[in-house]
Amino acid sequence: MTVATTEPPEGTESDGVVVRYEPRGAARELFFTRDDEVLIAGPAGTGKSLACLYRVHLIALANPGVRCLIVRKTAVSLTSTTLVSFEKQVAKEALAVGLTKWFGGSQHEAAAYKYSNSSSIVVGGMDKPEKVLSSEYDVIFCDEATELTVTDWEVLNTRLRNGALPWQQIIAACNPSHPQHWIKLRADQGKMKHLISRHRDNPAYVNVDGTPTPIGVAYLRKLDALTGVRRLRLRDGIWAAAEGVIFEQWDESIHLINAFEIPMSWTRWWAVDFGYTNPFVCQFWAEDPDGKLYLYREIYHTRRTVDVHAAKINEYVLDKKGNWREPKPTGVICDHDAEGRAVLERETGIYTAPARKVVTEGIQAVQRRMIANRLFIMRDARVEIDQELVDNKRPTSTIEEIPGYIWATKRSAIDSTGIVEKDEPLKENDHGCDAMRYIVEYRDLAARANVRMMG
Repeated sequence: MTVATTEPPEGTESDGVVVRYEPRGAARELFFTRDDEVLIAGPAGTGKSLACLYRVHLIALANPGVRCLIVRKTAVSLTSTTLVSFEKQVAKEALAVGLTKWFGGSQHEAAAYKYSNSSSIVVGGMDKPEKVLSSEYDVIFCDEATELTVTDWEVLNTRLRNGALPWQQIIAACNPSHPQHWIKLRADQGKMKHLISRHRDNPAYVNVDGTPTPIGVAYLRKLDALTGVRRLRLRDGIWAAAEGVIFEQWDESIHLINAFEIPMSWTRWWAVDFGYTNPFVCQFWAEDPDGKLYLYREIYHTRRTVDVHAAKINEYVLDKKGNWREPKPTGVICDHDAEGRAVLERETGIYTAPARKVVTEGIQAVQRRMIANRLFIMRDARVEIDQELVDNKRPTSTIEEIPGYIWATKRSAIDSTGIVEKDEPLKENDHGCDAMRYIVEYRDLAARANVRMMG
């Protein structure tokens, strides 16, 4: 017999298997609230997503015939993060004894975890909404909800009408973003219940008496090492905008787009910023006939040599016979690392050109493209996540760099008018932004004749 509850459980027992989960603080309050819309937000590592996953799992166990949905902006990000936690930490025992089984989806039905009591938890991304929006639900959990648009949220709300529960609910979990984000504004307007999650809510990191656990000490030390807006958001849980942010023109609702099939006729460019301890970045850009630039693939990884990165690049652009899967780049614009360029040229067979590195002019050129909506980044352009960067709470892609890319005021030489102050970017977590600037500088500020092709 299955025994489960939608209230905060000390343990859920089924067929001799006991699953223990002891929520605290905001996580505990989440299990009691019946508000139509709920936001649980706070610093990194407070157990927000885990609480939401337990919430939908226990609802499915306890209530025959309910339909829940776990959703993120993209299906790829959901599979690689949220569902890993669900299977390894939340539903591990239920999967092991057959109380729930994975269904990979079909032409007519979305992928889902199907329970022995006829309940189900559908999973999917808003980048491919056809299947997830073709059904009706009792509870919806949106992980990393700051990735969603307000339109996504409102559309998902319309699917809360399955009726297997006497109440329906949509839950958003996220770290804080900028203070004008639609989720924050919606909560401030009283349209959604706002639960504030803290590190003391997570028993993995903080003991009942408030002292950190051994792994909590190590985790909080990493958060304490953060600076600027990333510290405010991930360590302190504050909805903050970076002071002196460089790309104020960046608007995720406009410039961050879903992936699409790029026509073979579009021009391709690569931009490279070398690094080992710091990330090596290789950006793959497509240019449409109107001159708009689209970042469609990005390698962003530390502690790999250039020859290893070059092998990865070849895997993406060449088939097993060495034929190109996509158009060769018209230009490969690189950081001024002679050795790195030489290795990259040798391993890929493509000549490179040094970036111009006119920093202020280049930044202004990027800003102009953002204002004119002529530069876009595809969601999930990053091909692989660097776990070391994740563990150290550093950006893992250009998208994650942009909000914290800020000006650093530097005093320069004294002239007849006194001390002149010159603004330069803060040289921290800027590797993707540098590569983006290289390609825009080359396209908008430099002549094309500096780049040669081999083969």
